[in-house]
Amino acid sequence: MKKVAIQGIAGSFHEDAAQRYFAGNEEIEIIECRTFRRVCQLVDRDQVDIAVMAIENAIAGSLLENYALMRDFHLKIIGEIFLHIRMNLMVLPGVKKEDIKEIHSHPIALKQCAEYIDASFGEISLDDNFDTAGSAKNVIKNKLTNVAAIGNERSAELYGLEILDKNIETNKRNYTRFFILSKHSLPSEEANKASICFEVGHFHGSLARVLNIFAEHEINLTKIQSVPIIGKPDEYSFHTDIEWEKNDRYEQAIHKVLKNTSSLTILGEYVRGERKIHDV
Repeated sequence: MKKVAIQGIAGSFHEDAAQRYFAGNEEIEIIECRTFRRVCQLVDRDQVDIAVMAIENAIAGSLLENYALMRDFHLKIIGEIFLHIRMNLMVLPGVKKEDIKEIHSHPIALKQCAEYIDASFGEISLDDNFDTAGSAKNVIKNKLTNVAAIGNERSAELYGLEILDKNIETNKRNYTRFFILSKHSLPSEEANKASICFEVGHFHGSLARVLNIFAEHEINLTKIQSVPIIGKPDEYSFHTDIEWEKNDRYEQAIHKVLKNTSSLTILGEYVRGERKIHDV
């Protein structure tokens, strides 16, 4: 059985992403961690096989600290999964809306549901928690009859909570992208996407030259993120996601890019994840 480290606990969006990614392939054992650094440490120390780590949210943007952790621990990306983020209002069975005096969840989840909260409850006490699933678990553990939790449907199923209102998030097309990480790369002939990190010289046109190489080889850039280089004022590394249809064109492009960058790291080559955003 494969051991998979996640930030958070069972019922969290991280656990949901892990279960969905490996569904139908093999059984996994979820190893819960409080921080992303701890997740990376377990992979680095060979205490788990795989890590699942959020890297980008459609609303909140990129998690730059997680890019730094991947670099610090030299982890390799072997896959990705996109999870449609849907929030639900959950309570102990039998609790009604008029009984609710507090709402508990992760601060970002509370912000994502601010319009619903204002319309349904007005001025109500909000309590931040480090994890949406942790909020749900706390409600059932302490039998909180005047508290509601906001989280995903899996949390309700796992901890026996009742969902009063479904899909209460303001943005109905929100998703989070998760990387599947390993200590070692996992070569695949089916790979059609890569995440790379490169640096270019500090002179005009240096970045454009690299981007033109990809364009000339019919390589699609789906993301480019500049990250400041510590100790080098006004200099940046560029984290880029690229996709291709023909593998030989990708290999030719990388060969040329190597000659036009001061450093290039391939963070991972993997099969492109499918993004499914369902309107409600």
